[in-house]
Amino acid sequence: MKRQLLITLFLFVASIHAWSNGILIPMDESQRNHLKAYGITYFMLQKEVPVDWLLNYRGGSFLMEYSPLAETECKLRGVSYEVISTAAINRILNELSSPAINMSAVRLEKVPRIAVYSPKSEFILDETDAVILVLDYAEIPYDIIYDEEIHNNALARYDWVHLHHEDFTGQPGRSRWRESSILEYKAQEVTATKLGYANVPELKLEIAKKIKSFVAAGGYLFAMCSAAESIDVALAMNGSEIYELSDEEMHDTSRLDYSQTFAFENFSIEPPYSRRFSDINVGRRDFMPSGDYFSLFTFSAKWDLIPSLLTQNHTHVIREFSGLTTAFSKDLVKPDVLLLGENRKERNVRYMFSELGKGFWTFYSGHDPEGFPGRGRTPTDLNLHPNSPGYRLILNNVLFPSAQKKKQKT
Repeated sequence: MKRQLLITLFLFVASIHAWSNGILIPMDESQRNHLKAYGITYFMLQKEVPVDWLLNYRGGSFLMEYSPLAETECKLRGVSYEVISTAAINRILNELSSPAINMSAVRLEKVPRIAVYSPKSEFILDETDAVILVLDYAEIPYDIIYDEEIHNNALARYDWVHLHHEDFTGQPGRSRWRESSILEYKAQEVTATKLGYANVPELKLEIAKKIKSFVAAGGYLFAMCSAAESIDVALAMNGSEIYELSDEEMHDTSRLDYSQTFAFENFSIEPPYSRRFSDINVGRRDFMPSGDYFSLFTFSAKWDLIPSLLTQNHTHVIREFSGLTTAFSKDLVKPDVLLLGENRKERNVRYMFSELGKGFWTFYSGHDPEGFPGRGRTPTDLNLHPNSPGYRLILNNVLFPSAQKKKQKT
């Protein structure tokens, strides 16, 4: 990853105007509700109020000009805030500007248009998708789109798209552990026929390619759980009927085109009856928590703005959580991918980032940062986890497109 690329695209150090007062939303341990704080930031951006994201300052705090509206929203949503004077703002800016301090500021101005890729039927809508849960909790608006909308080029209307535990290889039975898997696959067969595809694998490959094109054209992709693994498997297969081969033939990696993938290379795939798509997934598959933690890397807030933004948190250790794809093999990650978080003891990767063309993507392994075994499809109640560091990483990505400069008016 070239450092100059990380510090030029879409991000810039904030220049704060002379405000009479400001509202500081601290994001350290003093914050009562970290997750809803992101919703406040998004809300103010909707009102065309710029917000400055203070990287590494009190856990990645937010600063905006004082307004009764902002103060009221903080009170209504239970978000901790401080009204600070111009002198206090200047003291913070001086601290951020010091070369000896690993801090910086990013001006947020743009309201990102958000889409979540998910089945839309009331019978199979994924109510346990962690991103849907946290967007709802933080009161950040989004649209749900699926295969037909992407086939019809709906991605052009959005800045940011999320994928969760989707199977982009389109193989039946892969998600048989889910209660809705049969209904979901039958619905996909109907969609494939309606849109003129020979089968579900052909449909899913085309959707994967359209998502890749969306990123290359300047979009932001955030993928979790099996979607982060299966999209690369599908792209490497590139329509090959590889699942009809023998087990020995399937492990012939010469049949896979790794140049087409986002993150992984040199992996081998698993048979359709396996719970895993490939040997990319090296984490536990039984949804049992290990009691272990993975660690976030530390970056220069002044020179590596993007990774520093994506790893903002009030802690640098996060409790392990599992999923259909729990962790990524470090040995199979492409060399130009930037690792953001890993379990060093197990030597697996949990969080990574890179760019593709004009856009960016982040892969985050696991299903639900606050999930626990035995819950089935009951959604996590985020009222019980308002300070979740694992969910904060998701919301860092949601705000990432907001740091894009506005085009100058002519």
